[in-house]
Amino acid sequence: MSKRFKILITYPPLPSHKGYPLLSQNRQFQWFHRHCPIYPVVPAQAATLLKKNGFQVIWKDGIAEKMKYTDWLEFVKNTKANIIVMETKTPVIKKHWEIINTLKKDSLEQEGRQNNTAMRHLAGPEKLKIILVGDHVTALPEESFQNSKVDFVLTGGDYDFLLLNLLQNLNSQLKPTVPNLEGGIYYREGKTIKNTGKFIANHNLNTLPFIDRELTGWQNYAYDVGNFSRTPGTYIMAGRDCWHHQCSFCSWTTLYPQYHSRTPDNVLDEIGELIRKYNIKEIMDDTGTFPIGQWLHEFCKGMINRGYHQKVILDCNMRFGAIDFEGYKLMKKAGFRFLLFGLESANQKTLNRISKNMKIEEIISSCKLARQAGLSPHVTIMFGYPWEEVEEAQQTVHLGKYLLCKGYAKTLQATIVIPYPGTPLFQECKQKGWLQTEDWNRYDMRKSIMKTSIESQQLQELVQTTYKVAFHPEFIWRQIISIRNFDDLKYFSRGAKAVFAHLADFKQNY
Repeated sequence: MSKRFKILITYPPLPSHKGYPLLSQNRQFQWFHRHCPIYPVVPAQAATLLKKNGFQVIWKDGIAEKMKYTDWLEFVKNTKANIIVMETKTPVIKKHWEIINTLKKDSLEQEGRQNNTAMRHLAGPEKLKIILVGDHVTALPEESFQNSKVDFVLTGGDYDFLLLNLLQNLNSQLKPTVPNLEGGIYYREGKTIKNTGKFIANHNLNTLPFIDRELTGWQNYAYDVGNFSRTPGTYIMAGRDCWHHQCSFCSWTTLYPQYHSRTPDNVLDEIGELIRKYNIKEIMDDTGTFPIGQWLHEFCKGMINRGYHQKVILDCNMRFGAIDFEGYKLMKKAGFRFLLFGLESANQKTLNRISKNMKIEEIISSCKLARQAGLSPHVTIMFGYPWEEVEEAQQTVHLGKYLLCKGYAKTLQATIVIPYPGTPLFQECKQKGWLQTEDWNRYDMRKSIMKTSIESQQLQELVQTTYKVAFHPEFIWRQIISIRNFDDLKYFSRGAKAVFAHLADFKQNY
């Protein structure tokens, strides 16, 4: 009965003077002036899994497709979907509540009109149901029921598995048959909010089908991502999420309380399919930290033995100090190019407090070794920690400038640290009275929402100063001499545009 349901997985457009919301597949939300949607791996996996199990699935990313909100509403109306699924995050949760209430109101109005004419709506007798997923609703699941007419909240990061479980256990009136539901599902029963217990995040990822890229509009994410040096590019995930799993600011620690990964051969098979079917030139693996040790060794050997290292470029997230020089050389030989490292701060006190479990010395040495092996380190830094003085924050600026100008890091990203609900940092802020506000709209990295001795204007200036290192003659010269072909020139051009866009992202009037 339930497989008659029509499911729409969607990202509504969120028009704002701040720019485009970087919502999908992102641990730390930000508004970007530059359009650069990231391929949402887990939602795409959910769409594929449902389709494989016989459900009718529609995918519509209004942000990636630059849709007008009114056009998106009309599209939703015309699909006549029974179930709408949306990923949400803290800075846009209030906007999503408004959208949910609008969709529910429209649905009731249409149902009333059609009942008056003895007609049925929404592909059958069932009423529209709306499901929210993501780290914010995992941390605060009941809040969305209190502020919107949402029907279900799926907690945890394996919500592709959880969504299938829920839909397979809905009756013809779209009500859950509770005994067969997994833990982690919140739902309404009359005026009461109930749940099925704590979610688990240890599903066998090797049982998942490879993502149906056509279903999920992969081309919309294949060309505008600034990190891709070759296009078309796409995203995969070898694991969920990070084997370190201790950084106190990371919102995805809320989703994935334990790390689990696919086998090297399973990931290699997917890469082979991406090469053959879609002619993908570059792949970013967005696992919080890419697997290391024997797993990494087997994977790299597999890339080489299958010849994939000559056909596609690989990028991934990595931790400082996790790999030695021989490991970096093997990664380079296997086709890796771009390694994203979370530097976060140049102050050991801060690294200790946010549980990075690394030394400042490892930052410089890891960057040097990766560059010597021919890889391109990208470092991310943050400002606005409550315990840091401006002089300490400036040390982070200086380290970022040093790494870039000396060529030890290839690129850099700077932001303002935000304590998302569900994270240890948020709990510490609550306990110590550091929060300036709990207006979720302001948790968008434009300004600090934690009390700090550094004024908001100074924080924005620190971010902008960091990006302005891109105009330093020594950095520019290193970028120019690294250009080897036309693709490199295009990548350099996209990078320059991204710098100007980031400077606009942190203007003081925002």
